[in-house]
Amino acid sequence: MIYIGIGVVVVVGIFATLWLKAERERRELEGHSIEPEDLYALMNSKRDVLLLDVRQPLDLLAEAEIIPGARRVPPKEIRQISGTLPKDRDLFIYCTCPSDKTSREMTRRALALNFIRVKFLRGGLAAWKQKGYPVEPYRETFRLDTAT
Repeated sequence: MIYIGIGVVVVVGIFATLWLKAERERRELEGHSIEPEDLYALMNSKRDVLLLDVRQPLDLLAEAEIIPGARRVPPKEIRQISGTLPKDRDLFIYCTCPSDKTSREMTRRALALNFIRVKFLRGGLAAWKQKGYPVEPYRETFRLDTAT
């Protein structure tokens, strides 16, 4: 019976540790977010920013619009293109996922690749459009590959 109690304590301890780690990472990532109003102001100030649209192909099919000046990068290609992106520029990432899931993951990846001036657009394209900020039709061809 004592072994069951010890086992329960160990399992609860493991889950608590994992939860605390995930919560700490989530809070740290929140520091790498930007509101639509702030990004719009930066873009209007003619500041040199790099904006990446990291939506999955099916999301792009559903909503074939892009923020003017954004570069479409499939999530699975973020590592491949990282060597071509200047690390001294402000880098902003957006998607259309609930809770900014893809943007958050791509921000994590960019941080791991030593991009320190990287932020994800809180609320993604939907929040941007809700504020009435400009979008333009996305006309480039793309593959329906959903790998991340």
